[in-house]
Amino acid sequence: MYVQTLFVLLLFFTGQLAQAQTAEPSGKPFLPGLDDYNVRWDSPSKNSLGSMPAGNGDIGINFWVEENGDVVFYLSKTDAWSGNARLLKLGKVRLALSPNPFREGNSFSQELILRDGYIHIEAGNSEDRVEIEVWVDANHPVVELDVKSRKEISASVTTEPWRLEPREIADKVEIHSAYGLQSIQVAKDSLLDRDPESLVWAHRNEASIWEANLKMQGLEGFIAKGKDPLLHATFGALIHSEALRKTSPGKLESMEALNQFSVSVVALTAQTESLGDWEQAIGELARNVTARSREQRREAHADWWQSFWDRSYIFVSSQKEQEKEKVANVSKNYNLQRYMHACSGRGRYPIKFNGSIFTVDTKHLDNRYGGFDADYRQWGGPYWWQNTRLPYWSMLEAGDFDLMQPLFSLYREILDIRKYATKTYYGHEGAFYLETMRHWGTFAEANYGLDRPDSLPLGTPVNTFIRYYWQSGLEFSLMGLDYYAFTSDDETLKTLILPVVIAVMRFFDQHWERDENGKILFDPAMALETYQQAVNPLPEIVGIARVCSELLALPESFLTEAQRASYRRLLGELPEIPVREIAGEQRLAPAHAYSGKQNIENPELYAIFPYRRFGVGKDSLDLAIRTFIARESRENRGWQQHSIKAAYLGLTEEAAELMAAYFNAGTTAYRFPTMWGPNYDWTPDQCHGSVAMIALQRMLLQYEGDELYLFPAWPKHWDVAFKLHAPQNTTVEGKLENGKITYLHVSPEMRSEVIVQTF
Repeated sequence: MYVQTLFVLLLFFTGQLAQAQTAEPSGKPFLPGLDDYNVRWDSPSKNSLGSMPAGNGDIGINFWVEENGDVVFYLSKTDAWSGNARLLKLGKVRLALSPNPFREGNSFSQELILRDGYIHIEAGNSEDRVEIEVWVDANHPVVELDVKSRKEISASVTTEPWRLEPREIADKVEIHSAYGLQSIQVAKDSLLDRDPESLVWAHRNEASIWEANLKMQGLEGFIAKGKDPLLHATFGALIHSEALRKTSPGKLESMEALNQFSVSVVALTAQTESLGDWEQAIGELARNVTARSREQRREAHADWWQSFWDRSYIFVSSQKEQEKEKVANVSKNYNLQRYMHACSGRGRYPIKFNGSIFTVDTKHLDNRYGGFDADYRQWGGPYWWQNTRLPYWSMLEAGDFDLMQPLFSLYREILDIRKYATKTYYGHEGAFYLETMRHWGTFAEANYGLDRPDSLPLGTPVNTFIRYYWQSGLEFSLMGLDYYAFTSDDETLKTLILPVVIAVMRFFDQHWERDENGKILFDPAMALETYQQAVNPLPEIVGIARVCSELLALPESFLTEAQRASYRRLLGELPEIPVREIAGEQRLAPAHAYSGKQNIENPELYAIFPYRRFGVGKDSLDLAIRTFIARESRENRGWQQHSIKAAYLGLTEEAAELMAAYFNAGTTAYRFPTMWGPNYDWTPDQCHGSVAMIALQRMLLQYEGDELYLFPAWPKHWDVAFKLHAPQNTTVEGKLENGKITYLHVSPEMRSEVIVQTF
């Protein structure tokens, strides 16, 4: 019956598609301007809580203008790890202008220009107008400030370091920024003065927790095989301006009144033999960057951002007057969250869920987190998979495949230590990946156990929330295989993804015994963080089944016949998906047996997302819908994913309501619209915005095998113009108005044959 219904829908849709393409044969539909979502402010900000984020994927700034005539920004980088494995700021920079163009009574405008990736400020009257443009070069490690003034002005640039002296952090709130440790020593920064023209400063790790971390976890044998990623890592910046002169180690000043000038801030992280070697390296880097034509670099920067926005888009509006503002916020904040991904997603390491590279100081927060410097973030330096994954699922349909590379690279880079840990702890092959881990692939110290009982086996963490929580490798595997399905990127699959996937599946194959029926007996195990004890948890069963199926669908050349045989065997050895009966109705269950509830997840819904066992176009949809409706945990913020699951189930009203609530959550003390949080984590909360992005995309388009489902959970009274990506290098671009498709373009054209309209 379902196949027949799809056939009828397909016939209907094919006719509508023909009409839509005939209606606008010449090209793209009219798009609401991206410029409509530029963030515009008509007054300066009081402090860093009013900052505006910008970045090039690796280097980030939190930028604000103060009423006293100063332009200020925090500078950050994705690989600025301290010796205590905290992701620190590089520093703080202040540009002071005199006379003050931002004084009260003067006109003021600050605007984030999304299309070209820069911030534009105008202040003053016609005779003393000042214009400032700030851009973080999309192709080079430099922040640029360009200042023009109709009236001659004087200027100075200073650094404002706060790590002036070594200090200990042991306060029970602030130490959470060094999650895993009980106390730490913060090293001071060094202000370097060898360069006679430029300001240079650095933070150098003369100590590291890496060796001690491995030793406490029984992995001391890996020390000789690996490399300490923290020791002697040095990060900082160099500030240079042709128009300003160095008057002290921390200050550049104008020697005469100016009408225009530029300032360049170059950033570098490197492991060097000495601080002097690092200083030489950043000097050479700065000379190489600034020797390039500024105009050509600026043009290439704008080209990168314009091509980024052309990859994909979603612009939504509502026909209903009472919800126009709500839906407008959906459209605006979808694009702003994607902007933040682009600003932080092309660096050495994946996006940090708890603030990304856009944390600011909390000196003006009036709560228990107030009073800390900009290095502070709840949950510190480790990566939690439950949180880290969410930005990356949104990147597939957005076509932001380059932003996924740091995640793939990290998991491939730590594969050796995960194999070593598996062999050391369990005596078999393969690799298990941790739910919460240091960026070199081990437990955070407190999670493994700073004071471990002797009775606890080697490799077993004291933290019961993550003791047997090994979903990370499974879900990463599916994400990587989905990436390949979208891109056909053979090189990334072979070098970064497949080695991890093969090792992960070998772990799941070898780790557990089989029961009397020849089925894997997942015990001991747990169901996500929520149930401490579980036998045959649903996420493992559906996850392994999904990954094995996707592996078997790969082209023959990628796997040996022996590997394929092992995945077919593994599929046959999986237990049945657990179900339970409540009030006479069957529902999915977290596991065959489960107890020790300790968190607020719904493990049974992993069968919907991320593993897509149930959903639109699949059998037993009613079972999944009943389970979703009866879910126990219902909070709708941060990393909770109810809106995504509603979209996958085709529950239009629920998906729209839940997703829109995310995009309309607003911020509390922060001025920029997508500085979400802290929710469960920290501000800006990258889980919160990413969940809403995924839900919105999947309301428009879902992929399954060779089929693409169009509008599977879309409100008919919402108009939309969109361009999204799908497997087999497919893009789907269209426009829906008044419940009718007025434009649709599928590339390559042959892929239009597999589109099913479910609306």
